[in-house]
Amino acid sequence: MKLSVSTLGMPGDKLDRAIEIAVGHGCQGLELRLHPDTGVHAGLSRDERAAARKAVESAGLEISALAGYVRVCEPGPDEPLIEALTADLKLAADLGAPGVRVFPRGDDPAVGARRLQAVSGTARELGLRVLVETHDLMATGAKLAELLDAADSPDTTGALWDLLHPWRHGEAPADTLSALGSHLAYVQVKDAVSANDSTPVPMWSGSVPLDECGELLRSAGFDGWVSLEWERTWYPQVAPVEDILPGAAEWVRRYQP
Repeated sequence: MKLSVSTLGMPGDKLDRAIEIAVGHGCQGLELRLHPDTGVHAGLSRDERAAARKAVESAGLEISALAGYVRVCEPGPDEPLIEALTADLKLAADLGAPGVRVFPRGDDPAVGARRLQAVSGTARELGLRVLVETHDLMATGAKLAELLDAADSPDTTGALWDLLHPWRHGEAPADTLSALGSHLAYVQVKDAVSANDSTPVPMWSGSVPLDECGELLRSAGFDGWVSLEWERTWYPQVAPVEDILPGAAEWVRRYQP
């Protein structure tokens, strides 16, 4: 496993500070949230993209993924979503990121599969994957697997297992891992108060079955990216991400395959 940290946990900080935090806490990567507030988004110029990539690489880091907000299953016309996702994929290529996170935001696998297939040529040409998160209306591994099976593009799509969401929707971690199977490409780790209260708390102080998930991933030989997604942007009252990263680093060390 390789440790990354999401800039979702660094509201108000620009890339230089995010790099400083990641390097200072032994991370190998940065997960970059795509938003004007972070300074990283598809509207960046060619020079801005080159500068961002150089800053990350010069610090000895990799970009583990771009955390985008395209909603691949959302009802409505396909073209705006395909255009937005294509733009995010091109940004990922320019920044040296291996993939782009997206959300379902809909419950029809056929809709999402059609859109994922529409960008598969671009993704394949760029050597990238679209990482669909276990989230919202496809929060469980079983639901997400339906979408990815329908897309039938394993070289350009993958599953992002956010350890919180399937569990809080009643799916046991073993069932999540089994359902995702070979689709699993990326993990986001976090702890929360309970299944009914997703307020972030330090690792092992909440209710997310972190040790069970870790044992399952180790047994499966998972050696990909694990990103700490500390949602301080949405919960500004919680501790700085710097206070949480040591716990995430310990979790990764403990469950290395």
